Amino acid sequence: MPWNDNANPGPWGAPPPNDGNGDKKPGPRRPLGGPRGPRRPDGPELNAALERLQNRVRDFFTGPGGDGVRPGAIAAVAGVGVALWALSGIYIVQPNEVGVVTTFGAYSRSETPGIRYHLPSPIERVEKVPVTTLNRIDIGGVGETDMPEESLMLTGDENIVDLDFSVTWRVANARAYVFTLRDPDVSVKAAAESAMREVVGKSELQAVLTTGRGQVQAQTAELMQRTLDSWGAGISVVEVQIRSANPPAEVAAAFRDVNSAGQDQESARNEANTYRNRVVNEAKGDASKLIQSAQGYREQAVREATGDVSRFNQIYGEYRQAPGVTKDRLYIETMQRVLQNSNKVIIDGKGASAPIILPPDVFRPRASAAAAAVTPPATPAPETPAAGAAR
Repeated sequence: MPWNDNANPGPWGAPPPNDGNGDKKPGPRRPLGGPRGPRRPDGPELNAALERLQNRVRDFFTGPGGDGVRPGAIAAVAGVGVALWALSGIYIVQPNEVGVVTTFGAYSRSETPGIRYHLPSPIERVEKVPVTTLNRIDIGGVGETDMPEESLMLTGDENIVDLDFSVTWRVANARAYVFTLRDPDVSVKAAAESAMREVVGKSELQAVLTTGRGQVQAQTAELMQRTLDSWGAGISVVEVQIRSANPPAEVAAAFRDVNSAGQDQESARNEANTYRNRVVNEAKGDASKLIQSAQGYREQAVREATGDVSRFNQIYGEYRQAPGVTKDRLYIETMQRVLQNSNKVIIDGKGASAPIILPPDVFRPRASAAAAAVTPPATPAPETPAAGAAR
């Protein structure tokens, strides 16, 4: 072997030569060739430093005479140990944490953020609870991973829905959180799944898939909060969010057909409602028009009747004062209205002794304007009626 071969002494050179008596001459061994390397740290100086340190420690405990352990040394060592043990109770509570301190396992107090101190272990211990951190749990699967045992739920109309949702929560009471729940994630997940199944079991499939998601989320969060409060978990449910809600893959095609038919039905219903609104509004407009026309006619008839009554009362008052004159005036006015557009000439021949000659233009058609311009005398004489009028 190379390390046994004297012809090949190796990197440390040849061994010292014999002095003839079988003893080797003392001398250092160093690598062949090259200058002396740097001094190794484990040389004589390091050994001497270690020896000096051991001597000082021995002198500290036993004294110069070495008769026994000094009592002061034991007290100093004990004091250092006690100081280190006491300093182990210093801890820092971060701004987003609350420190829950226990004394021999029982709740002692809650500490706010900052530098705090508790009696060293095992007397007191502290558990730091993050109270502002939002925690999230996904139920039904994460990403491409699907968990049918969690996501498949039965709806109120006896259909099956594949529903994935997430729950966001935080610690509201650090003391209850530490002493009530052994595994908070498992407890929150169990409460969330139970609450969602109960709410979905009371809802219809169409509502869960379309417009009823918000209501399902709100009801689930409320039911979860009641359950966790009944446990005294010290957890506040921030939000329940449905990530996806679909029918099972086996019936997805049939569900799409049903959904399409439902959309067609909704479209037809909207068209019918539009037509109904248009017809109803037109009918209301016509009815309003007829009502207003009838009201106008009623107002006109009432006013005309009121005017006729007023005029009759006036004529009756005049008749009571002068019956004969009033009768003649009414007779003349009536005959004038009746004969004003007629081409006939009526002559009262009583008392006539000679033929009456009429001008030729008497028998010509009378203009309506000229006839309208003719006004009867206001108060005809009762003794001499107008010529050409017959009783």
